[in-house]
Amino acid sequence: ILTVDPPSSLLPCLNSLVFLLLIFVAGIGFFSLCFLMTSLGGQFSAKRPGDTPFTMRAEVLGGPESRGVLRKISDMLEVIMKRMDTLSKLGNTTTDSHRLDELSSALDRIQPIGLVERIQAIAQNMSDMAVKVEQILQLKDGATGQCEVPKDPHYPDCPSKVDWMRARWTSDPCYAFYGVDGSDCSFLIYLSEVEWFCPPLTWRNQTTTPTHKPFPKRQAAFRSDIGALLEQVGTGKESLSFMKRRMRRLAAQWASASRRLDDRLRSQWREQKRILVHVGFLTEESGDVFSPKVLKGGPLGEMVQWADILTALHILGHNLKISVSLKELQGFLGVPPGRGSCPLTGPLPFDLIYTDYHGLQQMRQHMGLSLRKHKCHIRVIDTFGTEPAYNHEDYATLHGYRTNWGYWNLNCRQYMTMFPHTPDNSFMGFVAEELNDTERLSIQRNKVDSMAVVYGKEASMWKGKERFLAILHRYMDIHGTVYYETQRPPEVPAFVKNHGLLPQQELQQLLRKAKLFIGFGFPYEGPAPLEAIANGCIFLQPKFKPSHSSLNHEFFRGKPTSRQVSSQHPYAEQYIGRPHVITVDFNNSQEFESAIRDIMRTKVEPYLPYEYTCEGMLERVHAYIQNQVGFWPGSPPSPFVLLPNSSALAWASNISNPPSWPPLSALRLLASLEGQSCIDACQSAGLICEPAFYRFINIKEAFSGLEVQCEGVEAEINHIFPAFSVESSECGLQKDPLLFSCAGANTKYHRLCPCRDYRKGQVALCRDCL
Repeated sequence: ILTVDPPSSLLPCLNSLVFLLLIFVAGIGFFSLCFLMTSLGGQFSAKRPGDTPFTMRAEVLGGPESRGVLRKISDMLEVIMKRMDTLSKLGNTTTDSHRLDELSSALDRIQPIGLVERIQAIAQNMSDMAVKVEQILQLKDGATGQCEVPKDPHYPDCPSKVDWMRARWTSDPCYAFYGVDGSDCSFLIYLSEVEWFCPPLTWRNQTTTPTHKPFPKRQAAFRSDIGALLEQVGTGKESLSFMKRRMRRLAAQWASASRRLDDRLRSQWREQKRILVHVGFLTEESGDVFSPKVLKGGPLGEMVQWADILTALHILGHNLKISVSLKELQGFLGVPPGRGSCPLTGPLPFDLIYTDYHGLQQMRQHMGLSLRKHKCHIRVIDTFGTEPAYNHEDYATLHGYRTNWGYWNLNCRQYMTMFPHTPDNSFMGFVAEELNDTERLSIQRNKVDSMAVVYGKEASMWKGKERFLAILHRYMDIHGTVYYETQRPPEVPAFVKNHGLLPQQELQQLLRKAKLFIGFGFPYEGPAPLEAIANGCIFLQPKFKPSHSSLNHEFFRGKPTSRQVSSQHPYAEQYIGRPHVITVDFNNSQEFESAIRDIMRTKVEPYLPYEYTCEGMLERVHAYIQNQVGFWPGSPPSPFVLLPNSSALAWASNISNPPSWPPLSALRLLASLEGQSCIDACQSAGLICEPAFYRFINIKEAFSGLEVQCEGVEAEINHIFPAFSVESSECGLQKDPLLFSCAGANTKYHRLCPCRDYRKGQVALCRDCL
């Protein structure tokens, strides 16, 4: 009946007979579906061997055969409905015998009104329920570990990741924390919902994924009380005690500076940031070599800087969390228990994370893949700086720049230095104590012109210095602050008055009396020379010939920088200079003695650069937090104009400026000399190299604007580019934005250098940066 066209005389009868058939088939389908659903319930309730025979029937009905029966019933209903429609159309055109009409009429009487619509609804419901049952059966397969590993070209790593999980899922407890139990289904759930190597599973209820509301924005308000900060810093380490003593001593200066900056910024809305500070080098896991040496003359520069960073962030009104242990770090980040193989599943609970290289390594170990996702939030406190060629992992490995400290693939402005020696990085700094008018007057009255203090707390620093100490002793009384326990260190000459290691306040009093503060060449770039200059001393330091670098000096070997350090304190030499700073060759006795005589005749007043005052640091850190919100890649088109009476190009003022900080009004484009870095090229013009501007000058128009003749312009992965060669007329653009670098030079190339102006006493900020 369903497959052969019948005679038209039978159509009215057959039409009614089909209705009866539909009722029969729909009934079978309905009761089969009910029993199947009940059986599935039995399947999910059976968890162990020894369950009832009903569970066994459920397993049979839940298998492939029962799925096929259900699909066949659904398909049969669909075919019957289509055939009914055909029979109805044919039946409307026939006028057969009276007997058949009577039979048809009799059958019509047993056919309820609206039966066709009801049968159609049953057919549709059967089809829908067949789909739902298939999904439920897939879910059942997931519960029993019967999952097929997908081969999706959009997720090519999925099969290999499943293989890895099969072999190693017990290597870290975090996998079990996320529900992994050794089955393929649990692997696929983890790899698609916690990590992202496999496609989402259709039978998983994706609506259960938690939605995270964005954190509300709040306005930051300046603080003057540091009591809450002192509680957060905690106790238990001598290094923390040192930092808290420093915070208390400078509290009044921070409060005064905050009021002055608040008055200047009152019209600006400042967003309060959620900030985590993780001091990695103080954790037990990193060895914490500094704490035991605090009272024995060990290096304090790092702790000085961290104390000032914490205070600045607190005074600026941000929501601060402090971590000095791995347990605290894990708790603040919400790291799952285990060894760090699993990523974080929720949003990062912080806008910014300040840490150091030790902390960065710990975060990689315990954040898993999440570090890559959230690394733009990280700021690394980095004393000596990290240049782009060392930071780019693949480039450093291929070209011999790989060290123990670089290769993190960050934007280099995320590294924050103690001094502004690496323009590719951001200058964080620290503060030195400021003098009030009464203290300044006292210093002028009590200075002893024949008194010198030596910069060197460890006895080893005095070895081999007898010759020029003897020359100095002819003119001045020499004082030292060398640590010792019971006996005077033999390295310190007998004519030196050694006070031993002094508390900070007593050292300040000693510096306020002394005329000269003299360095032996080490330590490099510490805070003490600035503190001495701020207390009215002249700083005398050795000039290095040749300059110290990673190529010729053990201390710099392995550090991710190519800097050529020309003296013990390059910042003091370059940014302060005479009369407060005198740099000479200590190996030249005549030059050294001449410098001593000049110092005896020279009168100086206490001097402290604005960028090392509390207000200067607050201003700088505020500008970074509010403006370093994104590191834009790419190279937008840039129009340039030639500045009058200059070889530099500037951004055309009649062109709308794309988003940029520093603002494009500060940009000055220069070409370096052959073999000259952009650091030196900008400095020679009284400017600062600004890596944020590279994306605007990395275009062909920059060459034409400087009237450079290019036979062709190619893009290349090279930290010297953008650059050009006059001899060969080669011009090259930078292909990888991570390699935009102020540092670096090549004798073959002139470099394109993005320079900017800077505020007096605040080299980190341009004139329009606030």
